Amino acid sequence: MKERILVTGGAGFIGTHLCKKLLEKNYDVIIYDNLSPQIHGENKQIPNWMKEKTTFIKADIRDRKSLKKAVLQADKIVHLAAETGVGQSMYEIQRYTDVTIQGTSMLWDILVNEKKHVNKVILSSSRAVYGEGKYKCSKCGDNIYPESRKIENLKQGKWEISCPMCGQKLELCATDEKSMLKTSSIYAICKKTQEEICMTMGKTLGIPCSIVRYQNVYGPLQSLNNPYTGILSIFTSRLRNNKPIQVYEDGLESRDFVHVKDVVNGTVLALESEKANYEIFNIGNGKGTTVLELAKILTKYINPNLTPVITGRYRMGDIRHCYADISKAREILGYKPRFDIETGIKDFLDWAQNEQAKDLSDNAENELKEKGLFI
Repeated sequence: MKERILVTGGAGFIGTHLCKKLLEKNYDVIIYDNLSPQIHGENKQIPNWMKEKTTFIKADIRDRKSLKKAVLQADKIVHLAAETGVGQSMYEIQRYTDVTIQGTSMLWDILVNEKKHVNKVILSSSRAVYGEGKYKCSKCGDNIYPESRKIENLKQGKWEISCPMCGQKLELCATDEKSMLKTSSIYAICKKTQEEICMTMGKTLGIPCSIVRYQNVYGPLQSLNNPYTGILSIFTSRLRNNKPIQVYEDGLESRDFVHVKDVVNGTVLALESEKANYEIFNIGNGKGTTVLELAKILTKYINPNLTPVITGRYRMGDIRHCYADISKAREILGYKPRFDIETGIKDFLDWAQNEQAKDLSDNAENELKEKGLFI
C-alpha cells in the first residue's frame, strides 16, 4: 500500500515541485493549501494534474476541522505552510505569527490529541534563524556570532559586520547547523518558534521530526507578481518592465541562492532517511553570491541595455551575509546541489520568459517607508 504524504502549502512554489517529485516516487499525495491571493493571484485554479493525481484540500492551516481531516489521512507530513518574506513580516506581525506559529501549533495539537498514524514530520525552516550567521576574528578567535547591525552605522553606510569584542572587521564563515540562532526579523522568529514546537513535540510523542533550513530558494514557478519575497523574481519583473534593478546597501551583501529542484531533493532525502530523524539540515548551494553579482547576471540575460542601480538604502530586518555549510546534509543524506548560480538562473529564465511579470516592488518599498522600516 502506498504511503500517503500530506504537504501543507503544497500548491505553492516549493510545494508544487515537491508534490510532483513525490508523485514520481509513487507516493499518494494530499495537498493542503489556502491558495493565498498574494502568492497565487486572484481566482487561482489549481492545475489539472493536482485535481487528477492528488487529494486537494483548500483550507487555511488554522482551520482545525479541515486540517484534522487531512492529518488523519496521512502517514507522513511535510509542513511548508507559512507566511514568507522578511520585509513584510516587520509590519504585518500578527498575520505572520498567527499563520506560521498558530498554524504549526494547530498541527501538533491535532497530532497529540487525535488518533493518527503519522510516523514522520518534516518542517521547512529558513536560513533566517541564524541572523547574521557565523564569523571569525583574527584577534578574538572562531565562532563569533554578531548581533544585528546598528542603525546608526547603517545610516552612515557602514555595512560590514564588526567583532562585538574588539571592533575589527570579521571574516565570514559558512554557517553550520550548530551555529547560534540570533533572529533579526519577525519572519525569523516565526521560523525559529516553528522549529522549537516541532522538535519538542516530535520527541515528546515519538514522532520523528526533521528540519530542513532552506537558504534563498529560486526557480521556475516562483511568482513574478509577488513583491514581498523571491529576490530573483522581483529583479526579473523589474527588468521585464524596463526598469533597472534597485540594489540595496552597496550591493556586496551576499546570500546562498539554491535552486528549487535541489531544495526538493534535499527535502525528499530527509523524508526518506531514518538517519535524518530529529536532525536539522542546511539545504543550500554552499556558496555565497553577492546581490550585485546576481543583479548583473539577470540584467545581462534579460535587459542588457540597463544597469543595476546601487541605492545605498537599507531595509530593517535584513542581514549582511549568510551562506550555508552543507556538509552535514551531504554526509548524512547524500545531498549534493546540481545547480550553480549561472545554470540555475538560465533554468529559471527559460520558464519566466513565457510568464506575465508585474513589477510591484515600488509598492512594497512604499509600505516599508510608511512604517519607518526603510532607510
